[in-house]
Amino acid sequence: MSEIFKALPGIEVPVVAIKKGLTQMWNDTAASGGAAPQHDAAKATQVNFVVQFGLQTTVADATEQFQIAVRFSRRYPCRVVVLCPMPDDTTETEMRAKIYGECHLGKSKGDTRCCEFVMLNYPPSSRPFVENQVSICLSTDLPLYYWAHRFISSARISQFNFLLNRSKRVLLDSAITPADALTFPWPKPEAVRDLAHARLLPVRQTIGQFLSAYAPAKLIEGLSGVTLVHTPAVAAEARVLAKWLTHRLTGCGATDVAVTLKENAGGASFELEFNYTNAHRFHWCGDLEHGSGKFEADYGTGKTTLPTAVSLLTPEAALGEAMFF
Repeated sequence: MSEIFKALPGIEVPVVAIKKGLTQMWNDTAASGGAAPQHDAAKATQVNFVVQFGLQTTVADATEQFQIAVRFSRRYPCRVVVLCPMPDDTTETEMRAKIYGECHLGKSKGDTRCCEFVMLNYPPSSRPFVENQVSICLSTDLPLYYWAHRFISSARISQFNFLLNRSKRVLLDSAITPADALTFPWPKPEAVRDLAHARLLPVRQTIGQFLSAYAPAKLIEGLSGVTLVHTPAVAAEARVLAKWLTHRLTGCGATDVAVTLKENAGGASFELEFNYTNAHRFHWCGDLEHGSGKFEADYGTGKTTLPTAVSLLTPEAALGEAMFF
């Protein structure tokens, strides 16, 4: 048994009796006066969600990500299957299972929503059978989403053919994945989504809304390059922002736009400067620690200064953004 599996909440049940165990879990909860679904509609499952913890995941990290999945399931009711691999040097040969559930109030007092989790702990020898067991645990006729967290090798995770081919979205986080994760030849590359890109949504929206007040021709007139300074903590988000800026400025008609990334241990989380050969100016800084930022711009009609809020999406909101948008 892995330490992660031990640390996650839930009741251990035989792998062959997961469905029966879930029914018994809710019956026992109701009998003891706890919150339990009164009918199938209380679950209102919308999607299947598989969360896979890689071998680099620590117990503390896994516990945190599990709670993120719980919060996500409260907004988007789903059947969640959590995969916990045992270390390669384990002597165990059998797969183990845990079940977990909780209920919460929805938009009204009469609206109760319940989520169900199945945790599977498997040794390397059971790897060929994991996806078969996952398919049994999923709700039928519902879309499948797959989140691979802290895996150590893209080639190794690519062996999960069922999950990669059947999933509507495959979620990765470029802040913690191997360097080749976003360029690896996944079976369905169009389904791959980067959680760093999703987290950055409020920043992209804030910058885009400010710049939309100016004509595209004005933004690229005399533009010689872009400099983006960032702290080490947001290196992945800075790479995403640089790629997004390149795409958007190219859409405005710019050619050969170079976004230069520079790391700075101090100062604001992000500091963005458009470099012009004329009198135009655009500067933005955003400090995630304090949640504040400021725009400064001048495109020939006078200097504009505007304070603004700065934030990233919460982890559970980023999951929703990456999955559905």
